Amino acid sequence: MKLKSFATNRTLLTFDDGTEVFFSYETPVAGYSKTLHGYFRTKSWYSSTTTRHINKYLVDYANVSMNNTDKFLDVNVHNVDQSVINNLMSNQIPSRY
Repeated sequence: MKLKSFATNRTLLTFDDGTEVFFSYETPVAGYSKTLHGYFRTKSWYSSTTTRHINKYLVDYANVSMNNTDKFLDVNVHNVDQSVINNLMSNQIPSRY
């Protein structure tokens, strides 16, 4: 497992199986998982800053393209419920309690 903080309030957690979870501030909001068929992002809206963080992660890591209105031109990013990301985290890091 690797933890990479690559900008203020942006962190990427990478697990040994290749799963990535991207955090904006302290919230997991995007990532990559073979079980989720590739790159994903939360459907939940947190703030415009978190949205910029997610978009930057996806452009840099998933190699997606965006147009001038911040809409993705590629369709290889899945929008998922926040609970899906939370469950992915729970499966990767089981609770001790």
